[in-house]
Amino acid sequence: MGEIKVSPDYNWFRSTVPLKKIIVDDDDSKIWSLYDAGPRNIRCPLIFLPPVSGTADVFFRQILALTGWGYRVIALQYPVYWDHLEFCDGFRKLLDHLQLDKVHLFGASLGGFLAQKFAEYTHKSPRVHSLILCNSFSDTSIFNQTWTANSFWLMPAFMLKKIVLGNFSSGPVDPMMADAIDFMVDRLESLGQSELASRLTLNCQNSYVEPHKIRDIPVTIMDVFDQSALSTEAKEEMYKLYPNARRAHLKTGGNFPYLCRSAEVNLYVQIHLLQFHGTKYAAIDPSMVSAEELEVQKGNLSISQEEQ
Repeated sequence: MGEIKVSPDYNWFRSTVPLKKIIVDDDDSKIWSLYDAGPRNIRCPLIFLPPVSGTADVFFRQILALTGWGYRVIALQYPVYWDHLEFCDGFRKLLDHLQLDKVHLFGASLGGFLAQKFAEYTHKSPRVHSLILCNSFSDTSIFNQTWTANSFWLMPAFMLKKIVLGNFSSGPVDPMMADAIDFMVDRLESLGQSELASRLTLNCQNSYVEPHKIRDIPVTIMDVFDQSALSTEAKEEMYKLYPNARRAHLKTGGNFPYLCRSAEVNLYVQIHLLQFHGTKYAAIDPSMVSAEELEVQKGNLSISQEEQ
């Protein structure tokens, strides 16, 4: 039990990357927690948004690997926000505070939905340069909970935890997936009633993504072929919504591939970010990119511009 929590990697991460707390709203109870790692001169980093049960450190394997390769990576934990507009406004203020004009977003489950909503919210003055959507969805009605969304705030914490745990895999899983589930259960235990209630409200409040507002953003859809909380219909809906998206399929990985299949996830993230190398929206330190690779990227860039 709790293998990840006592692993050398996790302990190294916790001892080397500080957790920052930032308030950007008038209400000083709304605190953003984040890990910001990698070269500070990068102005368009990759930002990770967690699922309902997640805290910022669930992406520690991505932070360790990607910063080692020269990327700037930020992993976030949301304050208590009760609707999507409030979240988007708070997130915009956070980016302003961090002096980041544009960012790449990696969102897992609810994080992916919020990433899409933020891209939609800022479409007139774009703040999102690209999206990686992991086990995510585009319409909250798939959970058939829109009618209870307004009552989550009344429920005690144990009941909310039970609702979230109901989506975790209960069948036989391999040891790495079992460790990932244990770790996520532990993270879930660290969340208070209002944090959980607000996230479940955001997850189930009646809302959907308007694709015409974000159709020009490069997207990678990352999903798993084994059991996860997402139905096949929800996955198909995402493919329809983003017909030009790159697809990153993992044979297995359950709900938390970034923990139990981190090598594959990190590779797909690198492939996604590769298209921006050599541009001002690169999430990587140019000195970490080989000259040959930059030449190839510039060649690809000029070809694609000629096609347009």
